[in-house]
Amino acid sequence: MNRLADATSPYLLQHADNPVDWWPWCDEAFAEAKRRDVPVLISVGYAACHWCHVMAHESFENEGVAQLMNDDFVCVKVDREERPDVDAVYMTATQAMTGQGGWPMTVFATPDGTPFFCGTYFPRANFVRLLGSVATAWRDQRDAVLRQGAAVVEAIGGAQAVGGLTAPLTAELLDAAADQLASEYDETNGGFGGAPKFPPHMNLLFLLRHHQRTGSPRSLEIVRHTCEAMARGGLHDQLAGGFARYSVDGHWTVPHFEKMLYDNALLLRVYTQLWRLTGDRLARRVARDTARFLADELHRAGEGFASALDADTEGVEGLTYVWTPQQLVEVLGEEDGRFAADLFEVTEPGTFEHGASVLRLARDIDDADPAVRRRWQEVVGRLLAARDTRPQPARDDKVVAAWNGLAITAIAEFQQVAALYAAPEDEDANLMEGVTIVADGAMRDAAEHLAAVHVVDGRLRRVSRDKVVGEPAGVLEDYGCVAEAFCAMHQLTGEGRWLVLAGQLLDVALARFAAPDGGFYDTADDAERLVTRPADPTDNATPAGRSAIVAALVAYAALTGETRYGEAADAALSTVAPIVARHARFTGYAAMVGEALLSGPYEIAVVTDDPVGDPLLAAALRHAPPGAVVVAGRTDQPGVPLLADRPALGGRPTAYVCRGFVCDRPVTTAEDLVAQLT
Repeated sequence: MNRLADATSPYLLQHADNPVDWWPWCDEAFAEAKRRDVPVLISVGYAACHWCHVMAHESFENEGVAQLMNDDFVCVKVDREERPDVDAVYMTATQAMTGQGGWPMTVFATPDGTPFFCGTYFPRANFVRLLGSVATAWRDQRDAVLRQGAAVVEAIGGAQAVGGLTAPLTAELLDAAADQLASEYDETNGGFGGAPKFPPHMNLLFLLRHHQRTGSPRSLEIVRHTCEAMARGGLHDQLAGGFARYSVDGHWTVPHFEKMLYDNALLLRVYTQLWRLTGDRLARRVARDTARFLADELHRAGEGFASALDADTEGVEGLTYVWTPQQLVEVLGEEDGRFAADLFEVTEPGTFEHGASVLRLARDIDDADPAVRRRWQEVVGRLLAARDTRPQPARDDKVVAAWNGLAITAIAEFQQVAALYAAPEDEDANLMEGVTIVADGAMRDAAEHLAAVHVVDGRLRRVSRDKVVGEPAGVLEDYGCVAEAFCAMHQLTGEGRWLVLAGQLLDVALARFAAPDGGFYDTADDAERLVTRPADPTDNATPAGRSAIVAALVAYAALTGETRYGEAADAALSTVAPIVARHARFTGYAAMVGEALLSGPYEIAVVTDDPVGDPLLAAALRHAPPGAVVVAGRTDQPGVPLLADRPALGGRPTAYVCRGFVCDRPVTTAEDLVAQLT
């Protein structure tokens, strides 16, 4: 009997009609395996995963394969996005056994959850042979199987251990991390490494802050070049905005077409901060279009942001997105069709399959003649309208707390920077205004949803769908990303309740997730017990829970003046510092937060009756050092500690700048404020 029909996870629901007798992750499944004396087959994936769909079609939808699975195993299906704790434990086991990981992940475990054989995608013939081999080994070589499982658990326990080396995260370590990134940089194509190539958003955020602190032209150039290469390539949707998960090649041409909320949130921060620091027009356009993508394509009214758009459409990857020269002519006519083919590098041989091409931006449109830009915008609009009539990829509608936190923080930063550069005479002023309005509404909607639905009895839940919260408990990254988002909302709105909510979440994290060495576990001390308690300090597709919670602790300490939160952040970063020194590419978010702590961080309070358009606030936002917190409002505004006991000098708007709780003299001119910040 398949038991997935009542699941809240879209991924599990995709398998609800399989002939496999799937169980969701639950104690009852393991009890059933113990009763039957059979192994557990744990299959882990997510809704937008292409190869998960392939394995499902080849094996899980096949009656014969399903019968083998049902006869000899208890089969458990897990959504890795809903249960990142389960995924983390078994992914570590898979990497320990095979040297690599990925999804779909296929794990065979004892009835107590101990993994003894792990892998990823298996073609049907291989999978059938594997099922027979594992079933035979369980019956005839049980002792060897159990020894193998014990060895795997010992290995993954060591890999996820706390209590290792600690060291201060110094300027020297951060400079060395920047140098290491520079040495691994792809000078030709931007980014790091070869195919498949992932957008290195967290490393870019770190390098931007490193440039701010040191003035390093190298760090800034790496960010500029990579951002331009990604934005011009097929990784970036040239029509609707937003970014795909990764490029299958080393030069950003052909993407794996799934679009994830977390990638787009982190990339929005990168392009927004590059725009803030340099005024770059390409960064401005891409930030605007990414914010629009989040608001238009992933936001659900009355809720938060959905998790992803699928890679496939009707089982075909790229069906929605790719074009041939003839298709361009059919939509645009002969002349504009040729213009678009040249602009987007759509050729007869194609860059994808069957002579189709992924749109790439071949020309420098951002600094082009206004007439060319208007023609480009008209062509984009017509192509997008035509593309909207094609079959569309499915959307994974579950709301993940951590990823929504990342999106809220990114949009809050975008709103602040967009206000800085607002210019009525700009040809794109109306478009920018429209995007900021819808993005602001989506951001506030998501924040309200997290506060009202995901916070249950003072604790955070991981997921919701259709305004109904799921059972999985929040993990450390949820607490960190959501608390950081609430701190961002406090700065943007001046509302004290967001700061109160952030503090409540951080108190839970300190009480329930803290490790003896100053670090953190990824699960609470009262969470479901797995074969090992995960505590991964490295940043991967999303910030590590440890990095995320430190970012929130730093912001909260600066906004409230409560030093114990800053001390907890220092202690946690000291557990990551030895890894930063050796593996800079996997500690980008931690290094970014390290730059904030090294900077102070600055606390900037602007006392004003105009907390939106005051020139002092604009100067503070434009020149804010790495990780600075900025609030604006009236003296002693309720719920805003940074405005307490800070009068407006002579009745004029006044800025107060502190660093590490040591304050400069208050100033009343933008020039004096900039001098204090630079």
